[in-house]
Amino acid sequence: MRISDDRYSRDRQRFDLALRFIQHEARTRTIRIWTGLTDDRIRKLYRSYICDDAGVNPARHRGKSPQQATFFIRTPHMRQETAVLASMCYLLGVMPASHVADAQHTLPGMQRGEALCEAFETYRRLVPAPRISFEHAVYLVTALARGDELRATLCADCNGLIVVDRYATHARRCLACEESRQGRLLLDA
Repeated sequence: MRISDDRYSRDRQRFDLALRFIQHEARTRTIRIWTGLTDDRIRKLYRSYICDDAGVNPARHRGKSPQQATFFIRTPHMRQETAVLASMCYLLGVMPASHVADAQHTLPGMQRGEALCEAFETYRRLVPAPRISFEHAVYLVTALARGDELRATLCADCNGLIVVDRYATHARRCLACEESRQGRLLLDA
């Protein structure tokens, strides 16, 4: 029996994805849902491969995962960060082509989980001092896929992707277009 046999490659992918999730400080429940591994196996992976004697381990968060859509749209800068992350998720195939009613159960999977890690890692490289955690990224993907609270749409001026409250009635513009518009209004006054 060789570790490179086809029958073991799927398990190896699950372990590799779980390790990436652990490094991004995902909760055990999130890792279990996206990889299919048991809680016990996830804890053993953490102890075997992540824990070290130097004391520089990723945090293991406890409790419920984030579940508030307002986190992403509360300030213009958070809306901008959310747009960057959402754009990466769309570009890398994390997001489904259309809305999914039961997104929490139909979205998670190996391929989409790997794409989510890529999108999150790219977001962290693009945004200086990023404020969106991996758990928030998982929630954002789920909320956008459901489409009941948040929705991805295009900026009214530049056609860049923005994330908005589904029931918002105000004009939808990205931060750059909004600041440009306010600057023009001040000059005209």
